[in-house]
Amino acid sequence: MDLMNFQRNAISLLQSAIENGKEEIILKSCTGSGKTIMLTHFMDEYLKCHANTVFIWFTPGKGNLEEQSKKKMDLYIHGAQTKLLSDVMTSGFCENDCCFINWELLNKNDNIAVRDGEHTNFIEYIRSAHDSGLNFILIIDESHMNDSKKSAVIINYFKDGGAKLPIIRTSATPNGYNQNDPKVAFIEVPEKDVIEEGLIKKMLIINEGFPITILSNEITELEGESQVSYLLNKALEKQRLLHSKFLEHGENINPLILVQMPNSSDSLLDEVQAWFEKHDISYENGKLSIWLSENGKSKFSRHENLEGIEANNAEQDALIFKMAVATGWDCPRAHILVKLRDHEGEKFEIQTFGRIRRMPNAHHYDDNALDSCYLYTWDNKFTEGAKAFLEHGAWDATYIQLKDEYKDVTLKSQQRPDVIDENDAEETMKSVVNHYEKKYDLTAGKNFEENQKILAKNGYIFSDKIVVSAKMGYTETLDAGKMNQMYDSEFSIPLSTHTHGRQFHHELGILSTEVSLKYEKMNTVFRRVFYKNPKITSRKYSLLNLGTRELYAFVINNAALLKTDFHEGITEIGNLTQATLTFDPSEIIEKDFHIPQVCLFTYDGRDKAQNIYSKNVYSNYRESAEVRSMPERKFEEFCENSDFVLWFYKNGDKGTDFYSVCYKDGSGKMRLFYPDYVLGTVDGTWIIETKGGFSSSGQSQNIDDFAPRKFEVLKNYLTEYNLKGGFVRTDRKGRLCICTEHFSDNIDGSDWQLLEEVMK
Repeated sequence: MDLMNFQRNAISLLQSAIENGKEEIILKSCTGSGKTIMLTHFMDEYLKCHANTVFIWFTPGKGNLEEQSKKKMDLYIHGAQTKLLSDVMTSGFCENDCCFINWELLNKNDNIAVRDGEHTNFIEYIRSAHDSGLNFILIIDESHMNDSKKSAVIINYFKDGGAKLPIIRTSATPNGYNQNDPKVAFIEVPEKDVIEEGLIKKMLIINEGFPITILSNEITELEGESQVSYLLNKALEKQRLLHSKFLEHGENINPLILVQMPNSSDSLLDEVQAWFEKHDISYENGKLSIWLSENGKSKFSRHENLEGIEANNAEQDALIFKMAVATGWDCPRAHILVKLRDHEGEKFEIQTFGRIRRMPNAHHYDDNALDSCYLYTWDNKFTEGAKAFLEHGAWDATYIQLKDEYKDVTLKSQQRPDVIDENDAEETMKSVVNHYEKKYDLTAGKNFEENQKILAKNGYIFSDKIVVSAKMGYTETLDAGKMNQMYDSEFSIPLSTHTHGRQFHHELGILSTEVSLKYEKMNTVFRRVFYKNPKITSRKYSLLNLGTRELYAFVINNAALLKTDFHEGITEIGNLTQATLTFDPSEIIEKDFHIPQVCLFTYDGRDKAQNIYSKNVYSNYRESAEVRSMPERKFEEFCENSDFVLWFYKNGDKGTDFYSVCYKDGSGKMRLFYPDYVLGTVDGTWIIETKGGFSSSGQSQNIDDFAPRKFEVLKNYLTEYNLKGGFVRTDRKGRLCICTEHFSDNIDGSDWQLLEEVMK
């Protein structure tokens, strides 16, 4: 299976951490990011490069998570050497083993696996493995659940005379580690990357459609409904809406409602079941399921109608449960959580929320309703916990209507054709070679020896050996400054195409991730640009003439420099061509864009600032709108208070319902750019994109590498349609500035002007 870019990057960081001698590696990755996929591929890659290694993967709980993880590795990695505890107890440990073991099976007081007896026990198998020269690496899944003293004892069994024992602890909520400890490596998979890849839902919407009473003392009457029925009504309305939307997209997906009960309320359970039965959702017709602890005191403790519930088109509409459903339970069609409160309120449990986070079919539908998950609850403590944990992913929400006077606003929106769009190896190669020619004054297609001399002067290493460096000198204290003042001592290691071949492929894989190109295509690019393959008839993109051994060493010795130059090659403004700025009519789909009639408005109900912006195109658009960056907040405030601005519209960031402009990156991949704002002004229509500001020292906080490209494409578009616009940022003093002619990262330069001076 193809890995996502963020997954490949995490695998690379795991490998680097192990190779750099880190003893504790913390992998923080949110539910739904594919931790099992990342770790199984990491184990496979590591075992290809390192002999005499055994992986031990510990899983928590009383379920069968170890069996699920083993099955996934067997599925993902063909020929993987996987074992369960029962297999270990039969044959012991062997090189390349990946052993999946449930902690509970070793932590029991009566566990025969670690008890002295007539047969070889687990501890003896570990000793035998050490005697055979095998090295262990431990993976502790859901590490926040395995911090007991008994677990520490089990870990000590794997330590051989104090030797280093690398331990990888993975969790969505890791705890109990010191991030400043030099023995610890902290690896975090950015949640935004997981969202962008479509694996998890974009946001949690809390109590959608509840009346907004923040600015008044009004109390909304439930009109004869109980609190429970009010929540369940909202959930069922949402479930049916989502179901119909999936059908519109050609998907037979039945969204699932999860109803979490308080721990001690059988009467409340009776009410919930009766409500569902009234709406033709019952155990008898297969539409209602229940998952309650068999060890609970409730008379309703049972499992019912759970078979096949994970399938996208399963008939169950709702699942009632009490405690958080089992770790590892995966049901991506679960979209809605109804959290019923008890008298004291319960803290937010990430495991519960994780059940509604995954996306069906692991992709977004460019529809905010389908790409979100929903929480309905009266439990403010639980709600606040969700907001605190998700930070920028959990908001209050309501629908707001477009004002009549803006229904005729029309723009030309550009979309990509509905085809698979992969990065183009040829365009990537052109951009990278063009970058090397300009940055280093190289000549492609000839002068290979001169090119090599120039690159060597700029820090590139050329050798048929692997070069490693170390610090040499002395210091009384472990001070970083004094360490850096020591002499660098370099050593060379003879290259082995067998041993270092694996490292070569590893570094090439990292580079392919950097430019979003498949490994096979990146391999082709490297061989055409740097290799002296006589079978290549055209050398117009060749910069060097390296043999096989020299190419391997070149990639390994210069990995950091290559990563920087390849990244610059596909993002820098200098590689823009007219073909990048304009498109053949067959390359894009152009349609009329009208501002959507209804908008799902997300806001921060806790914010004291709840003023309504009268100049927004929607009614009841509040200044507490979320998600907004600081430049966006300042810009919306400017629009509301400026005599120059007549109205403003905040555009969406993805999907065919929103306004977009096409552009190509340096690899030739077609991308969509969604400008942040459309403005009606006394001077016509303006299109505005906001970017990160600058720190007080003048350091740019813009994280969009493609900003220069987007600027030039937008400028081209504005000229074509006789519009105005530009990019807006805050300067080091927090003032809004606009760039309309030439993009520059120098906020003090003449390209940036004060917004209030331009729009007046």
